[in-house]
Amino acid sequence: MKILITNDDGIKADGIKKLAKTFAESGNLVSVVAPERERSAAGHAITVHKPLRVSQVDSEGISYYAVSGTPADCVKLALEKLIEKPDIVISGINRGANLGTDVLYSGTVSAAIEAALNGLPAIAVSIVSCQYPTYEAASALTLKLAKIYLEKGLPKGTLLNVNVPNQPANEIKGIKISKLGERKYINNFEKRTDPRGRVYYWMAGEVDDSNPEQGTDVWAVVNQFVSVTPIHFDLTNHYFLSELSKWEL
Repeated sequence: MKILITNDDGIKADGIKKLAKTFAESGNLVSVVAPERERSAAGHAITVHKPLRVSQVDSEGISYYAVSGTPADCVKLALEKLIEKPDIVISGINRGANLGTDVLYSGTVSAAIEAALNGLPAIAVSIVSCQYPTYEAASALTLKLAKIYLEKGLPKGTLLNVNVPNQPANEIKGIKISKLGERKYINNFEKRTDPRGRVYYWMAGEVDDSNPEQGTDVWAVVNQFVSVTPIHFDLTNHYFLSELSKWEL
């Protein structure tokens, strides 16, 4: 397989290095195109008001391209200018979960969506922890999923969003096919004062996953399962289309 790997944690992140190594050691042709620095929560932003700069280095048979832009920039640039068309695009392994409505903010998921927009199979994969993440189980699972994905296929424009508990493989209970849940945050902003006495706000927030809906990705990971969620970028509320057509607009 020809694999494009990207992320939003930056090209030096441990998760992307582990993922690239896992796919390369399995005989795949791997190219890594990722932001030169962390671009977490960049969403689907693209760079239009300044140039994108790229630096390349090859290591252990893998081509690494560091891009001065966003995760979506990386995929667009990779597909149009930097590499041959891949068989599949993998975004991750992200340090921290991308669950529920958080996918709207996630640079990791947005990179995979950009691949889907270009008609390519795509997987976004994350570890459900920001502290001391381990990537072995997630990288092995992603390799397996990529092979199955390419064999079975998914509907046009659909990608897989995968969240893996931060545990050894033998301690993970299994895999749940799940829908997007709802993540709730408390104490979203911390009020602070700078040395000159001016007030500013630092976005922080604590996740409250205490009562997730069963069948959601949030429920799955809280209960030590891997969540695998098919998502797509059609935001149309199809159920409401017929009702809206009755309005006198």
